[in-house]
Amino acid sequence: MINLTENAATHISNYIQNRGKGEGIRIGVKTSGCSGLAYVLEFVDEVDEHDQLFEQRGVKIFVDPKSLVYLNGLEMDYVKNGLNEGFEFNNPNKKGECGCGESFTI
Repeated sequence: MINLTENAATHISNYIQNRGKGEGIRIGVKTSGCSGLAYVLEFVDEVDEHDQLFEQRGVKIFVDPKSLVYLNGLEMDYVKNGLNEGFEFNNPNKKGECGCGESFTI
């Protein structure tokens, strides 16, 4: 299960609407950084039949089967702190992360 906060869902919905197309977003992981894994977000214009589909607050979230193992239970939020804004990930599977917060380990 992947969970979106109201802020994240609103931000994604607005972005897809402004983009003028898209089925939703795909969340995945890739090998990266000093801790090993990093989150990857991309718009989905064509659905991959192997993806797992979750729908939260009217937003379709697609996750590939290999990433789902690392992302099950993930909560995704969109926050603004001063001049900085972006997605924050609360992953119950995460065991640690690098100092800069760009990558994590399971």
